[in-house]
Amino acid sequence: MADFSTSHREAHISHRSIANARIEHVNLTVSNIHRSASLFKDLCGWDKRWQGEAINGGTSMHVGSQDAYLALYSDGGNHSGQPKGRPLNHVGIEVEDLEAAEQVVRFHGLVPFDHADYEPGRRFYFFDWDGIEFEVVCYQ
Repeated sequence: MADFSTSHREAHISHRSIANARIEHVNLTVSNIHRSASLFKDLCGWDKRWQGEAINGGTSMHVGSQDAYLALYSDGGNHSGQPKGRPLNHVGIEVEDLEAAEQVVRFHGLVPFDHADYEPGRRFYFFDWDGIEFEVVCYQ
């Protein structure tokens, strides 16, 4: 494994220019972008930011806030066969009201599991229709 703390590497990186980096979006392949968008609009209060044609004859929809979003991509195929954790373990979503979030997940026909209350917050998990795991966490 490479040693990323070497002075050679640090000589080529300006940490000032990347110190405030953030995740702007995550792109997920789903079988039905409208169904997934509806879940995230209800769960997170997000809006549709953009929708249009995408690569390989697919369609994309960006659903999120002003600062970040999920890019939902669908080519019309069924993508639920990916094994858990390959290559994605889960996507974390922070909410203010964990109980309300769980009600939304159940309303959409999905099953919350692995409820836990440990530092730094309370959480549960669920799989969407395509086998993507989400962690919903509340730090209040």
